[in-house]
Amino acid sequence: MDTQQTYQWNGDDYAANSEVQLQWAMDLMEKLEPGGDEHLLDIGCGDGKVTAMLAARLDRGHVTGIDSSESMIERARRSYGRKVKNLEFLLQDARSLPFEQQFDLIFSNAALHWIIDHRPVLEGIFRALKPGGRVLAQMGGKGNAATVVRAMEQVIARKPWQRYFQNFSFPYGFHGPEEYTCWLEETGFTIDYIRLVPKDMVHADREKFIGWLRTTWLPYLQQVPKQEQERFLGEVATEYLGNSHRGEVHTPMIRLEFLAGRPG
Repeated sequence: MDTQQTYQWNGDDYAANSEVQLQWAMDLMEKLEPGGDEHLLDIGCGDGKVTAMLAARLDRGHVTGIDSSESMIERARRSYGRKVKNLEFLLQDARSLPFEQQFDLIFSNAALHWIIDHRPVLEGIFRALKPGGRVLAQMGGKGNAATVVRAMEQVIARKPWQRYFQNFSFPYGFHGPEEYTCWLEETGFTIDYIRLVPKDMVHADREKFIGWLRTTWLPYLQQVPKQEQERFLGEVATEYLGNSHRGEVHTPMIRLEFLAGRPG
């Protein structure tokens, strides 16, 4: 059973520090090849930018964006909900999708690794797809951000941080193709492809790197009292970069990507 907590996202802060995730989503979107009249579900829609782009491509269809964060959904609705006629945003946990044969396409980028056990997610996706429907997803995969994880582990093992992490366990579902193939096939999907994709995440400078840590490494950050969080992030950045780093920050990432379908 997946018992992970719900994290307190800041939709505005995420929007200001998610340029790389946006570019990756745009790259992934190119692989969809929609006809334009499909019904599409975007799982983990975040601030809604990508979902609105998808809606523009499906001008004769309809797009539903879901996220488990109230802050994200509020921002998405505020930014796009009233401006795009074929678009809606719903507060919904991906582990308990309520849809039944409603969508032709399901899309998800940089979201599903926030869930440890993906089997209930895949079962919900399968139910939500119409026969012949497809799902295209990319997320953190096995070995993702290993250098950042190591820096985090070094810092949380030290005083004064170690006291906040006494019962802490690794919070992400970074899976590989082997186990994921089994889960997809057990659920009933046919698999077009599944693979690990290495990517180089580039931040403009140390401050942008810290902004990314602050907005996407919430499981670590929210273990620390609010008044200590910026100091904690600064120490992680220094552990990762050293004291004299200048210029761009590169983070090796590994993404798990798959395209699968519900048989017709």
